[in-house]
Amino acid sequence: MRRLPFLFTVTLLAACSQPSQDSAKPATAVAPAAKPAPLVPTRDGHFSPEITAADFAAYDQRLSSDEFEGRKPGTIGERMATTYLIDQFQSMGLKPGNHGSFLQAVPAVETTLLDGDKITLDVVEGGNVEKYTYRNDAILGTLQAQPQVELKDSDMVFVGYGIVAPQYQWNDYAGLDVKGKTVVVLVNDPGYADASLFKGRDMTYYGRWTYKYEEAARQGAAACLIVHDTGAAGYPWQVVVNSWSGPQFSLPPSDDAGPRLPVAGWLTADAARRLFAKAGADFDALKKSANVKGFRPVPLAAKLSTQFSNQIRNIQTTNVIAMLPGTTRADEAIVYSAHWDHFGRDPSLKGDQIYNGAVDNGTGLSALLEIADAFAHQSPPPQRTILFLSTTLEEAGLLGSQYYSLHPVVPMAKTVADINMDELIPYGRTHDMAIMGFGQSQMDDYLKDALKPQGRVITADEEPEKGFFYRSDQLNFARQGVPVLYARGGFDKLDGGKAAGRAAYDDFTNNRYHKPADNYDPNWDLSGVIEDTKALYAVGKRLGDESTFPQWAADSEFRSVREASLKAAAKP
Repeated sequence: MRRLPFLFTVTLLAACSQPSQDSAKPATAVAPAAKPAPLVPTRDGHFSPEITAADFAAYDQRLSSDEFEGRKPGTIGERMATTYLIDQFQSMGLKPGNHGSFLQAVPAVETTLLDGDKITLDVVEGGNVEKYTYRNDAILGTLQAQPQVELKDSDMVFVGYGIVAPQYQWNDYAGLDVKGKTVVVLVNDPGYADASLFKGRDMTYYGRWTYKYEEAARQGAAACLIVHDTGAAGYPWQVVVNSWSGPQFSLPPSDDAGPRLPVAGWLTADAARRLFAKAGADFDALKKSANVKGFRPVPLAAKLSTQFSNQIRNIQTTNVIAMLPGTTRADEAIVYSAHWDHFGRDPSLKGDQIYNGAVDNGTGLSALLEIADAFAHQSPPPQRTILFLSTTLEEAGLLGSQYYSLHPVVPMAKTVADINMDELIPYGRTHDMAIMGFGQSQMDDYLKDALKPQGRVITADEEPEKGFFYRSDQLNFARQGVPVLYARGGFDKLDGGKAAGRAAYDDFTNNRYHKPADNYDPNWDLSGVIEDTKALYAVGKRLGDESTFPQWAADSEFRSVREASLKAAAKP
């Protein structure tokens, strides 16, 4: 799960290159000379078509075994993981999901900043040059995948939150031409500071740093600097430093042709205060004014210059897609998604060097396989097509799902919903399932109904200000207008209540999340995860036999995209 903006290096081995998306064929795993005995039975009757804890455990144990070496894209771990998934889908009787292939090739561009520690942001203020140092004061890079970047004497403007949101009657760029300029923006959205604005403490997509860069590029800015605040961002400055110091990944311009910023970066709050003060402005006062509807951008008496170099490299990895064709409405599809990738092996570590990813996202993959098997044996089969999508490069920026959303097997206007599974915590049964992005769409109601036979209820994410909804693969479906569901067991445990659930979740987050310690544990209590998986299957089963489409809520930022998509698809 991409909970924080954490990126990692993809090392592409020539031996692991994949064919193009149209001609790709199932990869053959490169196995050691003496193949170890399998940890679990292969599919020969030992797996039940029912959703069971035994099968779930067998899948997870296998996928998170040391043999898979942490499932890092571009390594033998990718071959092992994708081949295993394909083998399971084939043995269930599912069809290849990508025009005759189980694989969809995903191209990406890797941009690595060179000599970052030598870079400064030079700001001319009052005739004097102020230098803001890399890592301590600022972080920056390019989103254009260019080897050389130079920006000279770019006028600086404070544009509040950098948001254009018609449904909230909000436009921080109103009446402003920022072509060639550097915009400075606040992290999150106005609802974080004033609960009466936007969705209050529930972060909207407009609060995501990715949106702010996208909007600045659409406005024609040369650079966008986001002022970091730990509370509003949901993570400390060091996370920004770690995330942006390593290689950055994006889809090639040929696959994602939207405008991209020449320079994108962050400022610490202290650096912003110093910059504003030198420019004769009060940062804290302007920050407060940005929380008022009708805010107008404020030019700063400052000009920014910087230059840096990058190493650019093209890579290729794969999504895995299986299909159960619908019987009467086969042109309409429900997608179940779960990312297969994780962080591989780190030889520099002492002791355990493998990021096995048993919870993140071995649990999501195991749920995907369990649900796929249930659908494969469902009688009668669903009327709509069911797609099972396992994505790559989720941990590097949701790129696998982004690529699929731009190259879907079933058009997005005909994609009924996406049900995404990421990081199901195996800590026992709970009274509830927590929905990330609670209130966004009618998918909440579908899950509510699916939980009733289990005597359970839906709840909202307890930390909506951190924007978890925008940090996993369902986001790219939502951005294309497809209603989504991203849910997992809540904190209210049958054994111990909310305190016990919170403690178990925090224990995983603090001690195993994105660490080699995220290993399969035979002592896991999978009873809650199995109930969650059955509920998610029930949602898709119901959707699979309906003729209607779930709708976005009236105040969802994705509603207008869906309406435009359906309108365009209806044209002769």
